[in-house]
Amino acid sequence: MLDLLAANARFRGTALPLRILPPLFNRYEVGDGFGTHIDNNIRTVPGTGERLRTDLSATLFLSDPDSYDGGELVIEDSYGRQSVKLPAGHMILYPAKSLHHVAPVTRGSRIAGFFWIQSMIRDDGERGILFDLDQSIQSLAAAQGIQHPEVLRLTGVYHNLIRRFADC
Repeated sequence: MLDLLAANARFRGTALPLRILPPLFNRYEVGDGFGTHIDNNIRTVPGTGERLRTDLSATLFLSDPDSYDGGELVIEDSYGRQSVKLPAGHMILYPAKSLHHVAPVTRGSRIAGFFWIQSMIRDDGERGILFDLDQSIQSLAAAQGIQHPEVLRLTGVYHNLIRRFADC
């Protein structure tokens, strides 16, 4: 799973990962859920004693959504309340500081992987600005070519902002 994430440009551009905690897995059966909480701000990498700051939380859905009822991941943050139930193989990435819970499963079983990311960019707002800029650069490069002077200039701005914001 971690190799697939490392190869995914959208994940890298969104999370700007510095370190990723090895994934854990859960299986919720009928009646199971997980109460409202905020993820711990510091986690220890198993077997190493190394500590990792949790800037982002990720849930990878492994069950087909038609195979169970309930089990939605409900996230509450500055954008309001979002209820998430994605197809198997799809993942949601969200700020670890968000209140969230897993609604009780009412039919079938929900299987998911979950893990935390320490980003090179600690601040959510700065990460968002960098993501928007990166997406604009990618669109402009597709339309104008990677050597277009504006693409090159914006790419320089992007990397200089990472240098300014990075916490690594």
